[in-house]
Amino acid sequence: MSWIWVGILGISILCAIFLGNGGAVGVAVTQGSQAGVTLAISIAGAICLWSGVGKLMEKAGMTKALSKMLSPILYRVFPSARRNEQVRHYLSANICANILGLGNAATPMGIQAAKRLADPERPGIATDELCRLIVLNTASIQLIPANVAAVRASLGAAAPFDILPAVWVTSICSASLGLMAAWGLGALCHRD
Repeated sequence: MSWIWVGILGISILCAIFLGNGGAVGVAVTQGSQAGVTLAISIAGAICLWSGVGKLMEKAGMTKALSKMLSPILYRVFPSARRNEQVRHYLSANICANILGLGNAATPMGIQAAKRLADPERPGIATDELCRLIVLNTASIQLIPANVAAVRASLGAAAPFDILPAVWVTSICSASLGLMAAWGLGALCHRD
């Protein structure tokens, strides 16, 4: 993958030199790097805030309450969660972080859940439950898209959360379709 990016960068520089736009490319690189640092710093504050909220929810027992509330759904999507409390804890914490739009905070919990969903007797082969976890993390249902709102606020959006209805519809549709595809492909693979 790195060779692709190096190739794209090299072709861009050659085209800029050939077309006589080398100065414009230099200015764009400088402005882009400054904008990238500014954006990263502004997003870091929102990520810290919502990660702290997630920790407070965990300490206050809200994640356990959410875990119990999500249990009927978790047991259907991930049957091993019924047998393993650690799997249930990591799955519910991961799903709650994704619902809050905290993809960065959800990642460590998702990795722990994935480790526990993997079949130790078949290393390197993804189980159906592990595939469903990956699908849910990729197309997560978000009620509060905190990171996206932080980016929009840093870029000057007057109402960074005005995208909520669109986020709700698209995330529910993508997660539902992804889960249906994962179940269908899993059933197809087990039929052979």
